[in-house]
Amino acid sequence: MSDGTGYRWHYIIEMRVKMESNILNIKSSGLEDYYWYWYCNIPRLGAVKLRRLLAVLKSPEQVYKAEASLLKEAGKLTDKEISSIEESKKDTSVYREFMDIKKKGIHFTYPGKEDYPDRLMHIYDYPLCLYYYGKLPDDDVPTVAIVGSRQNTTYGYNIAEAFAKSFANMGIQVISGLARGIDGASHKGAMDGGGYTCGVLGCGVDICYPRENIGLFTAMKASGGIVSEYSLGTAPHPGQFPVRNRIISGLSDVVIVVEARKKSGSLITVDSALEQNKEVMVVPGRIGDSLSEGCNELIKLGAAIITSPKDILDIEAIRSKIDNKKRIMDESTRKFTKYAKSGIENAKNPENTLTDICNKNKDGIPEYQQNKGSVQEFKLATKKNMLYSCVDLYPVGLNELIERTGLSLQEISSALVELELEGKIEEVAGNCYARKYS
Repeated sequence: MSDGTGYRWHYIIEMRVKMESNILNIKSSGLEDYYWYWYCNIPRLGAVKLRRLLAVLKSPEQVYKAEASLLKEAGKLTDKEISSIEESKKDTSVYREFMDIKKKGIHFTYPGKEDYPDRLMHIYDYPLCLYYYGKLPDDDVPTVAIVGSRQNTTYGYNIAEAFAKSFANMGIQVISGLARGIDGASHKGAMDGGGYTCGVLGCGVDICYPRENIGLFTAMKASGGIVSEYSLGTAPHPGQFPVRNRIISGLSDVVIVVEARKKSGSLITVDSALEQNKEVMVVPGRIGDSLSEGCNELIKLGAAIITSPKDILDIEAIRSKIDNKKRIMDESTRKFTKYAKSGIENAKNPENTLTDICNKNKDGIPEYQQNKGSVQEFKLATKKNMLYSCVDLYPVGLNELIERTGLSLQEISSALVELELEGKIEEVAGNCYARKYS
């Protein structure tokens, strides 16, 4: 490092990242993102030593700029590991890979970044980075993980699918591992229920494993989430799946086991959940059935039994978040009822614009629009007018929209699609919508 090589490469890479970030319209955080991406992809450096370096040097940027002697002392690194770090700084393919993931629509996050799940910061061995398609689970929304055997019975599959569908209808997010069997049934059920579901992979986020779940994989990329801590292109390996299980439990408020053998990998998820002080619930199985041995053993050890989706409401972590969401929705309903009524009355006259409606309120601007810039002046079709007047900053669900407008589900769905395409509203959670302000 004394020859200035490290500094020169730091300067070159920094300029390249800034330039390409501008081209791709990436915000100023792009450079920090790059340092984290580089750090998490240093060859031959395991998670333990990466964490050790961060504990001393505080950030990947500081690791990047540090002299070899400081790195060796801070991370207790070998000469080969030091060499690996130095070579990775000069590897221009790293920043090209970093830019490429953005072009592919893959998101990259890390501790401290806004989209990194707060739930994961509360587990001991939180992942240093996450790659994901779609959206990550909302920390404020109740979340359930459903896990179980890959070699399931029809009974187990049907239970997992039905429970997940019911949870989705209750506004509960569903997490699983996108494996065959119980995992796949859980994801399918949640999607059939119109809810959010996220799959945590034991390989790169760009790889669908098993291949038979490609339909689910594709659908979840678009309307749910696919997440992994492993670098792009990382092939599935048996040792990686038990490790990813801590993320499944970490993202959840409750872990539910549906069919598990006595030495099932699902029990690793249970162990992680217990270490994280998460609730564990078990679907009881038939005595003598090998696929139920793990479940029945957990029950003997004191795990809670779940025989109906409504049993989930016995869990405080779930019930409190549902109650809080309902409180917010109730407040939203009270706050916007007068605007909804105004919208319905004005919708009878298609010549009325949103501006006309707003101007009838105090100061010409409704309370919810204050400090949000000027009201957009655009004419809306009758049904869109009614719907838009009932949606604002706080998420509103489909059932509430039906109740407020008197429109059918089909009419509401059609109007929502149009408003989303026009960039006027957005889906912020499963079947819950809010206005989109630029």
